Amino acid sequence: MKKTKRPVVWWIVFALIVLLMLAVLELGKHTLNGWVLTLAAAACFAYLNRTRLCSKGRAVRFGAWCAFFAVFAAILWVSWPPVRRVPAVQGRTGGVTEVVHVAQGDLTGVKTADGRVEVFTGIPYAQPPVGELRWLPPQPAPPWEGVLAADHFAPMSMQTTSLPILSSLAEIIGYHDYRISLYDNYRTPVSEDSLYLNIWRPAGAGGGLPVLVYVHGGSLQTGQPWYADYSGEGLARDGVIVVNMGYRLGIFGFFADEELMAESGTTGNYGLLDQIMALQWVQQNIAAFGGDPENVTLAGESAGAACVTALCTSPLASGLFRRAVGESSTVTAPQPAHSFRLMEEALAAGRRTRAKYQAGTIEALRALPAEAIVDEMNTHHHITVDGYVLPQTPFEAYRGGFHNEEAQLHGFNRDESGPFILLGQANLKNYESKVRVAFPGSYGDRVLALYPAATDAEARRMWADIYTAVLFTYGHYCWERQALENGIPSYVYYFRKANGRLGAWHGGEEMYLYGNIPESSPLFDGGDRELSRVMKQYFVNFIRTGDPNGEGLPAWPASAGQDRVLSLDDTIAVENAPYLPLYEILDEMNGWGQAQ
Repeated sequence: MKKTKRPVVWWIVFALIVLLMLAVLELGKHTLNGWVLTLAAAACFAYLNRTRLCSKGRAVRFGAWCAFFAVFAAILWVSWPPVRRVPAVQGRTGGVTEVVHVAQGDLTGVKTADGRVEVFTGIPYAQPPVGELRWLPPQPAPPWEGVLAADHFAPMSMQTTSLPILSSLAEIIGYHDYRISLYDNYRTPVSEDSLYLNIWRPAGAGGGLPVLVYVHGGSLQTGQPWYADYSGEGLARDGVIVVNMGYRLGIFGFFADEELMAESGTTGNYGLLDQIMALQWVQQNIAAFGGDPENVTLAGESAGAACVTALCTSPLASGLFRRAVGESSTVTAPQPAHSFRLMEEALAAGRRTRAKYQAGTIEALRALPAEAIVDEMNTHHHITVDGYVLPQTPFEAYRGGFHNEEAQLHGFNRDESGPFILLGQANLKNYESKVRVAFPGSYGDRVLALYPAATDAEARRMWADIYTAVLFTYGHYCWERQALENGIPSYVYYFRKANGRLGAWHGGEEMYLYGNIPESSPLFDGGDRELSRVMKQYFVNFIRTGDPNGEGLPAWPASAGQDRVLSLDDTIAVENAPYLPLYEILDEMNGWGQAQ
């Protein structure tokens, strides 16, 4: 067949298109056969375009291109990433651990490649909350036969998910740390059957080690236990046993209904009850892993921290932990800014949901597939004062002197608002209206006087600070004062470190605090790694003893006062807390003084 010569521009365009196709395959986590088929289809198309077969008029050439793109669409379909559970250790492992015996049976985990940390994942701590157990308090996990291979994480709790390519683009645009890997060409599973916990421990752990139990964030709507930023591996290398868990989210974890209340005596806090069940499991079994059940610290970030501060005032959690760590959220203000509602609001939302799905009975709602109601996550993602898990608001509990923790470590980041206002930035035109919506009447006048803006850049910065204070930092200001009033040692930080990744955005401190900055990442420099070393040592000291201070560390005074925080940046020092004048206005709006 006679060949025809294509211009150089044609080959350049063709090469760019093929590269774009391969990028789609990579970002979409498609299987390797997609790459092979795409390259084969591209080779065939290139060969045909060098023959007169594809040079017989514009219509034939157009049809050839259409056929090429149609073949690629078919390749996307046949190489769609399968659903697989996430391995406990990515890539090469250091082998299987020795058998550990817990109340339900025997199990083994896997070691990290260097053999220094042992990881046990997917351990059931409650029965699957499905069928008739949907919207009931968690039931104890049944025993299993044989030896459970605890080497993969269980599915994440039921939640809405996005296409893999969108998640990859978020990593590129938001986190700046997307990595090409041969180990991630799959989708992670979601399921109602998600009440499993995971444990990281130092290899060869003897006994009596301190324990950290971590509650992941995600607005009580999303999240999973295997995220690298808060992996337990970093702390386990320093002698701490780390536990985290899946818990029910959204409508499955925080739906409230009168019929359910009559059925079990509580409703609206199933996610919190799951966390309590996990803490009870830890009390019963952590000694088998070398942990000390008398030395447990409860930690969480964002919505996880909201849960921690709620559990600090729950009688059901009494005696299950000694210390509390809250990162970037609380629900202890008189009127918490998010993740919280009173029972009347919760029941009203439940009635609307019942009406929407025409469910005359709770059995009818339970009979619906999880996928049919999962989109109600945004309606039901609030901790509730149910009279059982929480007999009163956390604010009222602290005011009455009731709390479970004997020491606190908590704080917030400079740019908490970053991800939340990314698509809703303020400018000079809308700045005042945004402020007045958040601060009605004369409060708005006072806030605008505190935060004047004369340019779009100033409006963006001022609104970011106001949003950060209202949604995140003010709650910590309240929790610090509640600690002072109740004689609880309280250590408050203010994370300010910039880097090439998230910086001081919401969640940006976790990689530092948990000691998980990747060794080879160019997004972090020596200053980041030194700050992480110091922050992790503070954290480890607090987990061990309730006091973060130690030899060689800058002094972090306990309960330094409601207007003082430890600034974590290139320089570490105690300084005045940010937003104090704004807190005075928020105190008035929240009724802090009247409620005392």
